[in-house]
Amino acid sequence: MTSNTVLESPMAALAKKTWQTILVTGLLAVVLGIIVLVWPGPSLLVAGILFGIYMVVSGIFQLVAAFTHLPSTSFRVLSFISGVLSLIIGVFCFRDDLTSIVLLGLFIGISWLFRGIAILFAAASEKGVPGRGWQIFYGVISAIAGVILIVWPISSLTTLTLVVGIFLIVIGVMEMITAFGVRKDAHLLDEQVVG
Repeated sequence: MTSNTVLESPMAALAKKTWQTILVTGLLAVVLGIIVLVWPGPSLLVAGILFGIYMVVSGIFQLVAAFTHLPSTSFRVLSFISGVLSLIIGVFCFRDDLTSIVLLGLFIGISWLFRGIAILFAAASEKGVPGRGWQIFYGVISAIAGVILIVWPISSLTTLTLVVGIFLIVIGVMEMITAFGVRKDAHLLDEQVVG
């Protein structure tokens, strides 16, 4: 073993590999939310397609994480299920039927609720997870947003786009905050291992 070799904890390695992924999905959510709010009428169909792209990208990242660098079986299973659900919803968004956009609100709500619960459960069950507090907070916010979209009777497409745009921005900002929290905790774990 050379003097340059540094032992790294599994949690530090996980944090280094995932914080950028969380940041990218957060940025995508914020950009999509702004687009939806700026052009609510003419961009409704485009927003459905962009949201579909976001869900597919997010699902792929989650599936890759499930099969590569997650430390525990519970993380892998939850990431896999969440990734598959995101991919299914993303593919559904590519339909050009106007009815699918109305139904999209329900699927978005279910996705956010499931994802929030999955993140909350995973962060609560793994005490050494970097950015644990932020992940728990993000899980709660995501689950609440999902419940509101499922329960709130959305009667018009304009209301749907407004609600989805606001929630996308909130969720995206929370993902970005979580990403930087995970990065900070990764540096702290590195210092503990080296020190």
